[in-house]
Amino acid sequence: MDVGAFILAAQFPGQGQEEALHRAVRSAELSEETGLDAVWVAEHHFVPYGVCPSAVTLAALLLGRTRRIGVGTAVSVLPTAHPVALGEQAALLHLLSGGRFTLGVGRGGPWVDLEVFGSGLGAYERGFPESLDLLLRWLREPRVGADGERFAFREVTVVPRSDDVPAGQAVGTPRVIAPQVIVACTSPSSVRLAAERGLPMLLGMHCGDEEKAEVVGLWRKSALAAGRSPEEVEAVAARHVSAGVAQIADDRPAAAEVLTKAMPGWLRQGLEAHVTVDGRERRMRDPVAYAELLCELHPVGSPRLCADRLAATAERTGIRRFALLVEGSGDLAATEENVRRLGGEVLPLLR
Repeated sequence: MDVGAFILAAQFPGQGQEEALHRAVRSAELSEETGLDAVWVAEHHFVPYGVCPSAVTLAALLLGRTRRIGVGTAVSVLPTAHPVALGEQAALLHLLSGGRFTLGVGRGGPWVDLEVFGSGLGAYERGFPESLDLLLRWLREPRVGADGERFAFREVTVVPRSDDVPAGQAVGTPRVIAPQVIVACTSPSSVRLAAERGLPMLLGMHCGDEEKAEVVGLWRKSALAAGRSPEEVEAVAARHVSAGVAQIADDRPAAAEVLTKAMPGWLRQGLEAHVTVDGRERRMRDPVAYAELLCELHPVGSPRLCADRLAATAERTGIRRFALLVEGSGDLAATEENVRRLGGEVLPLLR
């Protein structure tokens, strides 16, 4: 079982943005201290739902503040980024961290971000496969050129090479030759895209075990149909990640009360701030009902209940890696206690 913290740098009502970012960094530092396996950082633009605009930048800071824990993006949004620039950053973090960095990528949404960064709606609706393929080539090949609908450029040399051999390490020594790449999957098309390219999935916290099990089944079927060997399918499937929420207390009512009091205000102001690029109508989840749903789906309660809930999800879905939102209280001291209890009381029950 691989248990990590999912960090949004969420800005709760009445809080400043610096406060949200400080809580995010402190959560990551404590995650390493308490024995968690990974930290996953999100990125958002122009909304208080999360005030980190660059997941790779925050990941770089956290890799410098830690020594053991894995750090991943959940996710870097490809339609608003150039795949080569993102690939260069990923290779840099991979090499300097000794392979602790994982690059999570996704399509994002039809938000005004596409207008601000000049990529346009087409980058969201049609351009994700092209961007993903260019990114993967950059991470795997010594020279790369492009002749696509969105990206076209002459062949250039990849620097730094993520498969470069560090000084002092003998050539041929087994090592991770490129950053791990994981794809956020929210639709059958994105599931098939990840499967065809042999990439693991990050599945969202709004999904229950039954839905995630179905998605894993579709991914497996699609990977095999694309010609991936059963051995490769099993190896990649072991790297799927399930996002969720974790809140530890002495009993379930106390843990759920923390979240149902704090999260609706954050969800309401964060989700309402999203603006579509083309004016399309969008339906927002009811914040109270959504907070209650998250409490039902995920490890919220006593340490034993939380450990059992994670074990049950692993059994039902086959996913054994977790990215758990730990800042649902919106309070620094409460978040610190939550991380300590997750690492100190829940993890030992799983191992």
